[in-house]
Amino acid sequence: MKLRLAAGLVIAVAAASGAQAADLVVSAAASLNNAFRELAPAFEAQNPGTTLVFNFAASDALLAQIAKGAPADVFAAADQETMDRAEAQKLLGAGTRRNFVANSLVLITPGDSTLALKALADLQRPEVKRFAIGNPAGVPAGRYAKGALEAARLWTAVEPKAVNASNVRQALDYVARGEVEAGFVYATDAAVQKDKVKVAFTVATETPISYPVAVVAGSAHAEVARKFVDFVLSPAGQAVLARHGFGKP
Repeated sequence: MKLRLAAGLVIAVAAASGAQAADLVVSAAASLNNAFRELAPAFEAQNPGTTLVFNFAASDALLAQIAKGAPADVFAAADQETMDRAEAQKLLGAGTRRNFVANSLVLITPGDSTLALKALADLQRPEVKRFAIGNPAGVPAGRYAKGALEAARLWTAVEPKAVNASNVRQALDYVARGEVEAGFVYATDAAVQKDKVKVAFTVATETPISYPVAVVAGSAHAEVARKFVDFVLSPAGQAVLARHGFGKP
């Protein structure tokens, strides 16, 4: 398998992997990690000579990298707001933006937790000393969670208990390790460590959670980048994404 998995700065990724002309750099939201890793072999088989180089991080961090000129051919974000900003900065190839999956937000607890959390208001309970949340300033899942808490008029009351994570997978890890009593993640993330965390309930969000993907403007491999966008929307790509819990766009 020719997959090269990377996390962190895409510049470092390219350097570390010895990126060649046939490498396609895909900057993708952290929650897409497992699904995109599984997609890679089939896409590479359909496009001989192409190797996918993945850069997984919080969507805002990826946008900042791309805006500063870090190499990227495809950008897949976990929310529309981040992609709107990319579009406003003219960082996307014209007409290439597509919605490709949907997700939902859940509150999770450690697998061995005896807490029975039924609603957002339960985060005020004294037994909940800390909860993990993607930093709302830079993580889409965190923005969704903060928005839900604000809508319930709970954010001010529970914010002191919030432990900010740099991305949604870090929030998942905090809960899986039992370092916090609860945490906000996507349903697909909870499934990744279902042996270590359990879903308390699904969190209603003000807007549906949909993921957009687009070719990055100025990509040196724009044609292959468009093929990747088409692939994630194809029946084969959607089947893989569905196995990882993602819904139809």
